[in-house]
Amino acid sequence: MSTEITRQIVLDTETTGMNMVGVHYEGHRIIEIGAVEVINRRLTGRHFHVYVKPDRLVDPEAYGVHGISDEFLADKPTFAEIADDFFNFINGAELVIHNASFDVGFMDHEFRMLRSDYPKVESFCTVTDSLMMARKMFPGKRNSLDALCSRLDIDNSRRTLHGALLDAEILAEVYLTMTGGQTSLSFSLEGENQSQTRGAEIQRIVRAESALKVVYASEAEVEAHEARLDLISKKGGCCLWRPAVDGETVN
Repeated sequence: MSTEITRQIVLDTETTGMNMVGVHYEGHRIIEIGAVEVINRRLTGRHFHVYVKPDRLVDPEAYGVHGISDEFLADKPTFAEIADDFFNFINGAELVIHNASFDVGFMDHEFRMLRSDYPKVESFCTVTDSLMMARKMFPGKRNSLDALCSRLDIDNSRRTLHGALLDAEILAEVYLTMTGGQTSLSFSLEGENQSQTRGAEIQRIVRAESALKVVYASEAEVEAHEARLDLISKKGGCCLWRPAVDGETVN
């Protein structure tokens, strides 16, 4: 049995906006990062969550999505102040991101603004795009996070606005469900301080179990089946699908 430890970071960001033409991150900044740690398909309770002062205004369209205002961000740290902690949290992990090119593009942009020779995220992390996975699994269907929650019976009722940490938590359950079915999402707190854990666990809708429909063979199908068993008995001397008669040995 393999003892290799698989460390994944499920991540989401919120931004000041995005460009409809050209590179989407140019001129825009990250304002929130939310990331949760998954080790061997189990949420550990460790997470990284921070709001970031972008030194520019939030676009009205973006504010309508996430509800993060310029006033709220005024006293938050800059990306430069949180960059080392963020790097240390994600370094060497597999990042699971919905529409990864968006978030990774912003992350690379922020790191490059600190230092022009800063390595790209994909050079120190593996990146898995859960949106691309969903499109392969459910071709022709909507594969937004909300749509996947509905399709997979995952409770996202707390998601009235986009928020990076909440979206990362929900995405973790979506990803684990897509890649392995029902999975234990309880937190493993071994080796971690209580102060590092968040207060509430992911909520999940319990699926009602439905009875399997029983389809009985028709009389014609039963007769055909018995005729096939007669032929097997005749050629083989016995039939495993029929009880042995007295004195008969079934090998």
